[in-house]
Amino acid sequence: MCLLPCLLSAAIAAGLAVAFRYSLYKPLPAAIRQQGKLLLLDDILRFFKGLGLVFEWLGFGNHIKLARDNSETPGTIKKPKTETDKDGCSVSDTAFDGVPVRVYQPPPEAGQGRLKRGLLYIHGGGWAYGSPADEEYDYNSRQTSKELRAVVVSVDYRMYPETRFPTAYLDCLAAARCFLSTEVLAQYGVDPLRVGVAGDSAGGNLSAALAQTIATDDSMHVKFSVQALIYPVLQALDFNTPSYQQNRDMVILSRSFMIQLWLQYLDADLSLEPRFLANEIIAELSPELRARVDWTVLLDPEYQKGFLPVREESMKITRKGLLQVIPTLLDVRASPLLAEAEVLAKCPKAYVMTCEYDVLRDDGLMYARRLRGAGVAVTTEHHLDGFHVCFSLATGFFRLDVGVRSFNSYLRWLGDNL
Repeated sequence: MCLLPCLLSAAIAAGLAVAFRYSLYKPLPAAIRQQGKLLLLDDILRFFKGLGLVFEWLGFGNHIKLARDNSETPGTIKKPKTETDKDGCSVSDTAFDGVPVRVYQPPPEAGQGRLKRGLLYIHGGGWAYGSPADEEYDYNSRQTSKELRAVVVSVDYRMYPETRFPTAYLDCLAAARCFLSTEVLAQYGVDPLRVGVAGDSAGGNLSAALAQTIATDDSMHVKFSVQALIYPVLQALDFNTPSYQQNRDMVILSRSFMIQLWLQYLDADLSLEPRFLANEIIAELSPELRARVDWTVLLDPEYQKGFLPVREESMKITRKGLLQVIPTLLDVRASPLLAEAEVLAKCPKAYVMTCEYDVLRDDGLMYARRLRGAGVAVTTEHHLDGFHVCFSLATGFFRLDVGVRSFNSYLRWLGDNL
């Protein structure tokens, strides 16, 4: 008897939700296609974030962990101890030096004995979200393993709020050292001359940091031969680059959200956000450090787009400087863009993918310029219709054309260079 009132209530609630959504809606750039799916994905992510905040207010724990745990169910592949899919790709969960990893091995083929490629993959998610078991990461790793005949190791590093910097980096470094060991490479039949590291967003940050560390570590007999960085986040000093200004209110990843993720990762107070928006820290940098993030020099004019630098030059600030409050801002393990040219010169050849409608676009472009300046071979791929997370949208309900295209471009580059 209550069916009709219940349906009516549900319809009213749905209508109010739609009305509320469109009251907040800002048109996306016309270059972005299949906008309905992107907006729906953004709504779902906002819902789980909001749900987490409600539960945190009720005393059930940190909202990020709650949002992460609650959002895993619909789009997550359950972790197998060992499985072989219909195409013959073997997937297993194990640990490298105590760090959980998911290992993908390509289907067996005739004439066994030929060494395989190897790839260490590090997922994104702002050092707070994501897992190798997420549908999009699981799909990408399976496809990479099959298409390239590669052993792919996807790292399940520890994240915020359980840990802070440098735990994620140290987990990935431990897994990398283990994978690159002669014993483990031999166990999986991987060619030590064809091992790469790749990652997206925060995973691109960790990948770039690992590439620098391994390249300069004389104790490592096997080095990464390539690095593939997908819209990497590489610095936390200037949140007013042209891409941060242009895309400050973009869906999925806004400027404010990126600052929040950085502050969480570096174990800093979220109330510091206005000081970062004002680029207060620029006044604290030496000329040499400023040059490493100076987009007026490191970006081509087409990417500067007429924006002006935001620099707080006044030193009359009586409060503690940001570098005193957060000294890790200058740690190259957190901000690989700040590495010295001598370090960059030792890094492997690189693939850097950027997207026009992404706050992180200029981080990747500046890093590519600095790598080239140090003598490293760099391939850049810029998607004029791309946005943050598009690389992960190559499968499932949220599959987008730009997602398929960007993933395939990445595979082609690895196929030609790894």
